[in-house]
Amino acid sequence: MKQTKNIRNAGFTLVEIMIVVAIIGLLAAIAIPNFVKARATSQANACINNLRQIDAAANQFALETKKKTGDAITYPTDLTPYIKMDSGGNIPACPAGGTYSDASVGSQPACSLASTVTPSHILP
Repeated sequence: MKQTKNIRNAGFTLVEIMIVVAIIGLLAAIAIPNFVKARATSQANACINNLRQIDAAANQFALETKKKTGDAITYPTDLTPYIKMDSGGNIPACPAGGTYSDASVGSQPACSLASTVTPSHILP
């Protein structure tokens, strides 16, 4: 007597694999732009907070050294004692790669990226 065996091929078909790859591609197409936008927004927020800290340090420096509005500031030398330093002992830098400047008492500090990026790195 002959016995017939049920041999089942295990695995996925090409169509099933293509559907899974298409779904992963669709999810990536949705997620990556949102990730890039969230990263740019968080960098701008960190930069604006650094600018606020620099502005507060300039005001405190002016009060303690009896400077008036319009007097020159040597950035960052004059403001170093008034700013919380980062882990390397430096004034915090713009996370997007910009540089900060503060020329005088009463003027707003600026980031070199300012409005060249979206969202802008400008104090409101």
